[in-house]
Amino acid sequence: NEKGNKICFSGAGAYDHFIPTAVDFLANRSEFYTSYTPYQAEVSQGTLQYLYEFQTMICEITGMDISNASLYDGGSAIAEACSLALAYSRKKKIYISTSLNPRYIEVIKTYLSYRDTEIILLKNNTPEENDLSLIDWDNAAGIVIQSPNYFGIIEDLQNIKSKFKNSKTQLIVTGDPFNYGILKTPGECGADIYAGEGQVFGNYLSYGGPYLGLFAAKKHLMRKMPGRIIGKTEDLIGNEGYVLTLQTREQHIRRENATSNICTNQGLLALRATIYLSLIGKNGFKNIISQCFDKAHYLAKEIDKIEGFNLKYKNFIREFVIDCRLSSEDILEKAYSHGFLLKSISNNELLIAVTEKRSDNEISQLINFFKSF
Repeated sequence: NEKGNKICFSGAGAYDHFIPTAVDFLANRSEFYTSYTPYQAEVSQGTLQYLYEFQTMICEITGMDISNASLYDGGSAIAEACSLALAYSRKKKIYISTSLNPRYIEVIKTYLSYRDTEIILLKNNTPEENDLSLIDWDNAAGIVIQSPNYFGIIEDLQNIKSKFKNSKTQLIVTGDPFNYGILKTPGECGADIYAGEGQVFGNYLSYGGPYLGLFAAKKHLMRKMPGRIIGKTEDLIGNEGYVLTLQTREQHIRRENATSNICTNQGLLALRATIYLSLIGKNGFKNIISQCFDKAHYLAKEIDKIEGFNLKYKNFIREFVIDCRLSSEDILEKAYSHGFLLKSISNNELLIAVTEKRSDNEISQLINFFKSF
């Protein structure tokens, strides 16, 4: 096993799901595989149609009103959401949950480093609760919350939204979109913007990229959204057709005052997501995350029984934190030599993720590995 593929129990924003062969077969057809991000005059109806279908499915999954045709990846999508909140509210402060994926926090800081913006990390007593009491609501453009968060914990988005004291302050929600097969969608919970990572929809781990940025929002933000939005229309003789519409081209004329300077998308990866979601359907979508939930909770319960390992938080879907008596880095190294990929998030904490792809035998092997200490 040391020379072969490792069994992946690592997550933190990228997950090892089963991908049907049809996704590879269709996405690798030359008319898709050689395409690029086109301008209106040269774009084909086929490209526009699948991107329109992609947008529709992302809206259904997230409970939002409108989606764009993708962005670069989860981190840049969240940073674009912050830019949108700043432009819409005309306020200067962005508040970020400390339970947000630390890589996303770094991307936001980089994106906004030359903007007249103050980025403030919310105070937390524990990763389970964000303290909104010290927010300057008069100057808060947006609040970024991840649910389930970096530690796998489900955040109470509706309760967070109920504490908002300014209608211009935008609730920006991120999180693995597969979880909305079980949880209420960000739209149902009052989010103004959803921005996230779409790698889970038919795209391989690929050593970290390229990935797929998801971006969806409520109607009041429609005309300030970044990227490309595909619309459906009719031609002069009544035939159905698709067009690039409301695309943000203002970077050409507004330069540094533009809401966004994104003018492209991840078309091929969005195509893979469209094919994948079409294949699994609504029932498959819920079934996959339900399998992840059952397997993750079984694994967490069994590891929690082993001396020296404790389940830290119980409010999770398919990713959880284990407190370790030993150094997590030492456990990681030993796990790798035994054929497992795990993730360390502190000196004594492991973050373990389970997908539907992990078999009962693989889960039993990991339990026995922890029993060996």
